[in-house]
Amino acid sequence: MIDIKRTGQNIRHIMQMHGMTVKDIQAFLGLSAPQSIYHWFDGRNLPTLDNLYALSELFHIPVDALIIGNREFEYRQIEGSTYQRLIIYHEKIMQLKAGWN
Repeated sequence: MIDIKRTGQNIRHIMQMHGMTVKDIQAFLGLSAPQSIYHWFDGRNLPTLDNLYALSELFHIPVDALIIGNREFEYRQIEGSTYQRLIIYHEKIMQLKAGWN
């Protein structure tokens, strides 16, 4: 699920990194008032899909970079994969280090 509050904070942070103001965003999106933007920042609601797409174009980032989820990313371990081999090597190194102490 989308974390509405963190997504709003992320949008504010990205806007500030680009040196933009709420008025700049309002003008770019053609909004009649800035209140909806402040509502995004406060986590009261999310931008519409159209506005998310427009913001991604404005900031030159994918829509996914604007949205913050509330789940931790899980790596799927596939036998024989590079990731799986790295896990095995890491475990062996940790066992060796434990034996040295």
